[in-house]
Amino acid sequence: MSLKPPLTIRLCGPRGFCAGVDRAIQIVVAALKKYGAPVYVRHEIVHNRYVVEGLAARGAVFIEELGEIPAGRRDRPVVFSAHGVPKSVLQDAAIKNLFYLDATCPLVSKVHKQALRHQRKGRHVILIGHAGHPEVIGTMGQLQPAAVTLIETVEDARRYQPHNADMLGFVTQTTLSVADTAGIIEVLQQRFPKMEAPAAESICYATTNRQDAVKAAAAGCDLFLIVGAPNSSNSRRLVEVAERAGAVQAALVQRADEIDWEALGRVSIVGLSAGASAPEIIVAEIIEAFRQRHTVIIELAEMVQEHETFLVNRELRDVVLTGEDMAFVNGALD
Repeated sequence: MSLKPPLTIRLCGPRGFCAGVDRAIQIVVAALKKYGAPVYVRHEIVHNRYVVEGLAARGAVFIEELGEIPAGRRDRPVVFSAHGVPKSVLQDAAIKNLFYLDATCPLVSKVHKQALRHQRKGRHVILIGHAGHPEVIGTMGQLQPAAVTLIETVEDARRYQPHNADMLGFVTQTTLSVADTAGIIEVLQQRFPKMEAPAAESICYATTNRQDAVKAAAAGCDLFLIVGAPNSSNSRRLVEVAERAGAVQAALVQRADEIDWEALGRVSIVGLSAGASAPEIIVAEIIEAFRQRHTVIIELAEMVQEHETFLVNRELRDVVLTGEDMAFVNGALD
């Protein structure tokens, strides 16, 4: 009987759920406990298929637009996702007389407030982000279309021609790569020295912490795996960070069965982290899959510990969640 080849897994910390994701999932679970099923959720509550399927099994019904709620069900709660929504969605909910619970991450709400502050000061708002991402749609939707311009790349920043270069202010999508954002901001500041920064950093602490941990662990890794969904911006950025920081190859996977074991070849050091919407149970699943094939040594690559928590909506603070509920909320339970 042949021995399993040795393998070191550099397990990053922090990884996985951030406080905003934890709060959003908790809002849906608490709403189901308080009001019963169905609870409608506009858009994926967070960008993770495993989480969405788990909530659907509990009675959540995912929709893309409020018009999908049947007329006879408009007395049911509807939850707005952690990514935030345009003001038009809130107005539509009021017109339809819907009871809604806003699960927008408080850090995304902070960016909305920063953009509105720029507008109140008479500045045209530059939003650095990715077109089509729900967070970007939500942030741009806080303002009139003529009041905000989306900048996606350094080249966009070089081409941009404002009506008044002296009255500009910028904000950023919370889940971007710090390095990519810095390059865009540098070009804009060189071109428009009077451009105002937001009152506080837009990129969220969890995004920065996860990127820093991956950056520190990547050098020397034959492979770096990031657990996350293809439509998760912060997860895709982690793959890019791992590649830039020295991993031979990096890949995004949603589950262990997506790993192409035959194509891996001989690997001795594997980095492992998870995007902010990926549950810990999948990280454990991937480690176990490696243990079936290798003699695994876990090497912790922890940068900081996170202790942030965000309160759920006032309407749900009387709901008592069980230990099993909280294990699901925290991503540790199937």
